[in-house]
Amino acid sequence: MNCHNSLFAGQHLPGNSVSRRWFLRECGLGVGKMGLAALMGDSLIQTLSASPAPIGANYRGKAKSVIHLFMAGAPSQLDLFDPKPELAKLDGKPLPASVTNGQRLAFIRPDAAVMSSRFKFAQHGQSGAWVSELLPHTAKIADDLCFVKSVKTDQFNHAPAQIFFNTGFLQPGRPSIGSWVTYGLGSMNENLPSFVVLSTGAGVSGGAANWSSGFLPTVHSGVRFRNSGDPILNTASPRGVDDKLQRDTINATAELNRMQLDTVGDPEISTRIAAHEMAFRLQHSAPELTDLSGETEATLKMYGIDDIKKPTYARACLLARRMVERGVRFINIYHEGWDAHSDLAGNHSNMCKATDQASAALVTDLKQRGLLDETLVVWGGEFGRTPMVETNPTLGRALGRDHHPSAFTVWMAGGGIKGGQSYGETDALGYHVVDKPVHVHDLQATILHCLGIDHERLTYLYAGRHFRLTDVHGHVVKDLMA
Repeated sequence: MNCHNSLFAGQHLPGNSVSRRWFLRECGLGVGKMGLAALMGDSLIQTLSASPAPIGANYRGKAKSVIHLFMAGAPSQLDLFDPKPELAKLDGKPLPASVTNGQRLAFIRPDAAVMSSRFKFAQHGQSGAWVSELLPHTAKIADDLCFVKSVKTDQFNHAPAQIFFNTGFLQPGRPSIGSWVTYGLGSMNENLPSFVVLSTGAGVSGGAANWSSGFLPTVHSGVRFRNSGDPILNTASPRGVDDKLQRDTINATAELNRMQLDTVGDPEISTRIAAHEMAFRLQHSAPELTDLSGETEATLKMYGIDDIKKPTYARACLLARRMVERGVRFINIYHEGWDAHSDLAGNHSNMCKATDQASAALVTDLKQRGLLDETLVVWGGEFGRTPMVETNPTLGRALGRDHHPSAFTVWMAGGGIKGGQSYGETDALGYHVVDKPVHVHDLQATILHCLGIDHERLTYLYAGRHFRLTDVHGHVVKDLMA
């Protein structure tokens, strides 16, 4: 029988389409089939034949959509949001062994010399949030943001840490959070994908595993939009093919696929039918979505967009706002390049110039349009950076920082999150969390909670076990809620 079932809110529902004909054929031999069918009755067989549907929310969440601004490569919390005057006193001196306590690091020794931040910090807004001079636009919206300064993860290398942040597991193969959300809540616009991915940097270490549907039906995978040209390849019609001919072709193909689905019950056939339909709709909806010519000069200036066709992080942020307006459920924007093993000051100066204005503009734009309350915006990387300097003449590295999983900062805005607060605290050197730790699983649980989903109840039966995004971990951080 079907091993891909979902368990949600106490209901046991089919996880794929299984036909009556297929079910009776596969259950055993002749009399056994008839006997089982008689015992089970038509009602259960009809249930097994039903197409999968969104599971639904457990309660009314404030957020309808999520925009995750993923700063791949890991920004330094110590140079952006978490100033530590104590580092200046120890600058150039080895970090005491008692601080690292034998913790494994990626590229440096635990007793590497301390490096203080080269940037000035100031408090901003009524909340008095500390923000670096590198982020002047983010500083202006400090009272709309919740700075979570006590985030922790289990992984200290990029690919596994990125996959862990997005899927709750360090290896590829598990569903991403966007896939879980669309599986649980479904789509709000049949003409656009529910889960869209944009990448504006040099690429993502974890690759497509970050937006994979894993063992969920592949219809829930993230759809990656290209930065320029056609948003999705092969959606344009060949010369001489009009909408009617294409519609008739898709209808005929769908009918053949449904016949095969009725025979073998393979859920991937349902995905193929849905993909053909979505591709047909995207031929009209995607070009309209990505055409920014109708945006006002004031809006383009606010985001820092000079050329509406040039692929930039700013353009991706504006597209994310347009997607939310059109009912896209989950949007990932990956901006790679924060991995500052050398010349952190130069690296972060450039990265902040590329992202600061647009990130702040996105929050401001959503707020002005009355969309921020129902849109959760999350900003952050896969881990943080060490208080110690990374210097390696052999590799040509100097004045950088290594990977640091033990403490980093993520900010959140909108979607039921209480702005104007800084949550959690690290020690005097920014090495360990000393107050209100927030594990990545806790963040995942909190994001689902904002959408009205109980992370412990959204599960999927696979290989004999009920899986969930947070595995057996995670707690909603209710102090973050408005």
